Amino acid sequence: MGLHQYITGLTNLEWLDRAPGFFKYQQHSVAAHSFKVAAIAQMLGDIEEQAGNTIDWKMLYEKSLNHDYTERFIGDIKTPVKYATPELRHMLARVEDHMTENFIQNEIPEELQDIYRRRLSEGKDDSLEGKILSVADKVDLLYESFGEIQKGNPETVYMDIFKESLTTIVSFKAMPSVQYFLENIMPDLLNEDFSDRDKLAAITKQIVPAYHVAR
Repeated sequence: MGLHQYITGLTNLEWLDRAPGFFKYQQHSVAAHSFKVAAIAQMLGDIEEQAGNTIDWKMLYEKSLNHDYTERFIGDIKTPVKYATPELRHMLARVEDHMTENFIQNEIPEELQDIYRRRLSEGKDDSLEGKILSVADKVDLLYESFGEIQKGNPETVYMDIFKESLTTIVSFKAMPSVQYFLENIMPDLLNEDFSDRDKLAAITKQIVPAYHVAR
């Protein structure tokens, strides 16, 4: 019991694909997603700090880097399945919690167990750092789906993922970092040249009525 299995799990995340079961032009692993979410969370944290909010940077990095580590136990379950019913979502969370606790008790040194219980627990809470994680997670998912749409992927699921991701991001619109994202980053994304540009612009306009795509 010396953290060997914890390190091995990091390698497992490199081989664990995101959005399993769907055709995609570009593969994304859970490990790569975790890094990108941490980088996006860092960017959002900078914006929040400039707006006068206090960031617990240690907590933010811990939440963002570790938020999907426990997927090594149950994999990346398709979003439509994961959220099919509240009961199913609750059952999956219970299984994940049980397997995580079992992993901590059997593979993490006793003196570090409380630390890893915190790090591997659900990070999307009501703290500012938890909200930043929620937004950063969906920003990366938005960009993953956009990348497939931009390449002409015929799978309609990516339009659904784009819409769901943006809807979740907008639900945090009171945050300065989300306002910045919607006002300064989304326009650049949708001003890219791709065939479904008008369709995505219409979806964005529906979710964010004040949004306008430059021509």
